Amino acid sequence: MKPASPKLELDIDRALSVPVYLQICTRFKNAIAQGHLRSGDRVPAVRGLAMELNVARGTVEMAYRILADEGYLQVRGAAGTIVSPALPVSASGTRRAAGKPLPAAAPALSPYGSGAPRPYQLGLPAIDAFPRKVWNRLVAHRLRSGDATAFAYPDPAGFWPLRERIATYLGLSRGVECVPEQVFVTTGYRATLELVLRSLASPDDALWFEDPGYILARRFLLEVNARLVPVPVDAHGISVERGLALNANARFAVVTPSHQSPTGVTLSLERRMALLDWAKANGSWVIEDDYDSEFRYAGRPLPALKSLDQHDRVIYSGTFSKVMFPGLRLAYVVAPVSATQRFHEVCASMNAGSPYLLQASVTDFMAEGHFARHLKKMRLLYAHRREITARALAEVFGERLAIDLPPGGLQMAAHFVDGTDDVAVAGRANPKGFGEQALSRWYMGVPSKSGLVLGFANIADEDQAMRRAHELKRAADA
Repeated sequence: MKPASPKLELDIDRALSVPVYLQICTRFKNAIAQGHLRSGDRVPAVRGLAMELNVARGTVEMAYRILADEGYLQVRGAAGTIVSPALPVSASGTRRAAGKPLPAAAPALSPYGSGAPRPYQLGLPAIDAFPRKVWNRLVAHRLRSGDATAFAYPDPAGFWPLRERIATYLGLSRGVECVPEQVFVTTGYRATLELVLRSLASPDDALWFEDPGYILARRFLLEVNARLVPVPVDAHGISVERGLALNANARFAVVTPSHQSPTGVTLSLERRMALLDWAKANGSWVIEDDYDSEFRYAGRPLPALKSLDQHDRVIYSGTFSKVMFPGLRLAYVVAPVSATQRFHEVCASMNAGSPYLLQASVTDFMAEGHFARHLKKMRLLYAHRREITARALAEVFGERLAIDLPPGGLQMAAHFVDGTDDVAVAGRANPKGFGEQALSRWYMGVPSKSGLVLGFANIADEDQAMRRAHELKRAADA
């Protein structure tokens, strides 16, 4: 019998939203992958580990049961629990030569990431405030219904009742007049862009793109060889005048008018009208990414650019990732009337549709009024979290950091007045679990400012805001 393994680092973080039993599972998986636990090693007894971590015995039992079901552990009754001897060598790490370092991980490509919320993480709503019990009830109801629709291929354009709800919601809250036939449900903004480009773009089309602009959209567009024209953004949004000077005949313009990503500025009415005039005169399309416009902290949410469109040149896109949670992978796009049939044809050839269960549950969430109540609650919560985050950063960094407090959205931009290398700061902070991003990376051309893009939706209270601000400053000073 092999002796018990050396003492493992299994400390848990009760501040995380991740359940304790899942944290225990993760700790064991990491220990196995890194070679600290090997095939045949005994693991601590349930009662002993529960006492050590100061958790209920049932919590450890659940973690062990999951690890056993996944093949990591083998339960042998009175003989104790061991790391499974059948575990693949690649998983247990036993082939790695002693002392040989693992290869460095590649830098994360996404500014959003996955897993538990990270301090200042972008694109993630307040997971702790989502009405999970209501959501679980709605999903369970759909599961029990036995509806035959759930077992068939979903409509590639989206669940019809959800498309009806989206059309009604957009008309009431965003001033976007459309019919359900124009609404297409997608699996995210990337899928929306793909649908739009496949439906309307031709080879070598030029495309205006905000500079700085949404980094993930830029990466996707470059991957599909779109000819991007970086158009500067200032305090009034994208400069239409500069766009005309750079390429007046561009076929598309991708914009975030309500809350520019990443600066947070709002596109002025004058420039909105200039953009629409250009699109009409040139026969171009404007792709409006209205990603988190529901959250505005001064007055009512601004009407969408699409609401001003009298000539059907704006393609409106929205998402449930920011207003509900990103794990849904549900977004939507409103096709121009003249291109609706083309969208249907392309949509049918692109995919088999989004899962029925999630679409139907979102429909129920909206139909029963939970969606509207959730938005109202979250506006108040985010206004508070935005304020405490900005106040903590200002107090800790002082005049070194100029914070552009946005009128809406879930993130803010902060500029280093002294020209601190933002890439270096993010490079030191991200490996320590922080989710902020270097502002300069969002530029296509030469960055005009050095700073950080920070999410505030998951900063729970003032104590946490101050603690995170101090930790970020230590990374900046290193």
